[in-house]
Parts: sequence; C-alpha cells; structure tokens
Amino acid sequence: MSVEVINETGVDIEIAEFRDIAEFVLAQLHVSTDAELSIMFVDPEPMEELHVKWMDLPGPTDVMSFPMDELRPGKETEETPAGILGDIVICPQVAHEQALEAGHSSVEEMLLLTVHGLLHLLGFDHAEEEEKQVMFGLQRKLLLTFLATHPGGNANG
Repeated sequence: MSVEVINETGVDIEIAEFRDIAEFVLAQLHVSTDAELSIMFVDPEPMEELHVKWMDLPGPTDVMSFPMDELRPGKETEETPAGILGDIVICPQVAHEQALEAGHSSVEEMLLLTVHGLLHLLGFDHAEEEEKQVMFGLQRKLLLTFLATHPGGNANG
C-alpha cells in the first residue's frame, strides 16, 4: 500500500497517524495492497482555489477528493485490483473550526475527514438520504474502530 502524506501548511501534522488510518480503512474495505493514495494538507487559500475550480463554490472547504482509477471496495475473499485511488486534500484550518463546533480535537476532525475522503474515492456519496446513512454509518464505524485499536489513535490535539 502506497500512502503519501504531504503537509504544505504550518500546522503540525502527525504524518504517520494519517498514513495509519488510511492503511487501516483500505485494509478494512479490502482494497489492494498495491493501491496508491495521496493525502495533502493545504492552507485555506489553495483549498479555496480548488473549491472554486472544481465545485464552483466560494471559500475554502474542509476536504476534497479527487478519484483516479475509480476503485471500489473489495470483498473479504477478493481485493480490488491494484490502481491509483486518487488524492484527498484537507484544510486543517477549516477542520479546526469544525472541531471547535463539534466539541472534539482538530486531529480527530482531520482523521474523520480522511476517512470521509477515502470513502468518496471508493465511490461512496451522501447526496441522497439513504446514501448518507450508509456512508456516514461506515465512516463512524471505521473511525471509532481505528481510534479504539490504534496505539496512537487517541486523537489528542
């Protein structure tokens, strides 16, 4: 599994924790160990540029996903084929604001956004209520399981 984590911000990011959650989620969803993924942390200005360019919406957003090979989750008996999942872009400053509103840490919010972005790369969506229930339920289960089982997954910060 090739997970590249890039921090282009001045915010302190624990690179290994984000690599770990990505690898955990991909393993849980039976994605090939030969899949490639990039997670990038950017400041509000570049995130706003992406948000305007790709979504035609003003202002920075929390997370955006850019799928490449349109891989889908595998099954317990059969992994997905190898390929490039795509890119997840996260804005820590927006995540921090959301974390304050939600009453948890910025790290926990960014871990949640990582799972959210990964699910989008794997074809999940939340445009319809039924899709939203499936995606958000899986997102919650994956995040809580990671936090409960990962030695560094205490989300302090």
